[in-house]
Amino acid sequence: MSDTLAPALEALLMLATEPMAAAELAEATGEPVADVEEALRALASFYEETGRGFELRQVGGGWRYYTRSEHAELIATWLLEGQRGTLSQAALETLAVVAYLQPISRGRVSSVRGVNVDGVMRTLTARDLIVEVGRDDETGARLFGTTGYFLERMGLNSLDELPPLAPHLPDAGALEAELANLVADAAAGDDAVPLIEAGDE
Repeated sequence: MSDTLAPALEALLMLATEPMAAAELAEATGEPVADVEEALRALASFYEETGRGFELRQVGGGWRYYTRSEHAELIATWLLEGQRGTLSQAALETLAVVAYLQPISRGRVSSVRGVNVDGVMRTLTARDLIVEVGRDDETGARLFGTTGYFLERMGLNSLDELPPLAPHLPDAGALEAELANLVADAAAGDDAVPLIEAGDE
């Protein structure tokens, strides 16, 4: 087993938004599945023995990091009560995308912002600023919109009162159309790299 396998697995699992199968991790690292499974079990035991605040669990046919249950109350308090201050820049940008393009899926928000927004969307949901409002008829992706609490915090009676986008910025619809064209152009190339995640849950 490679000495760099465990750190590589940690790095991959830190980015995972859903359980990753050992076979998937083996493909990513170029190591045998048996070695990956052994390394995963060793990591799980190490975290348990050293009393870390997180653990590595095998669930849903894969592996993923979770915070330990004994810290649930602390985390809930921090998420729901401890973030009374201002939103981060990333959260504000994500909230603006949802507000102007709603209903919108996480995948589309990610494509507009150019980064993964799963964590930020969870924070905005926990703070009752956005909520799931339905499913996309074609893809089945969950669609999100702003809440009544969002309007209250913004001092608005309805979404119609949202201020227009700054004159020097492109219209939200035009921006999304431009991104769609970029994706189509990239897909036509031999070395295309997808910019939008398909199959958002």
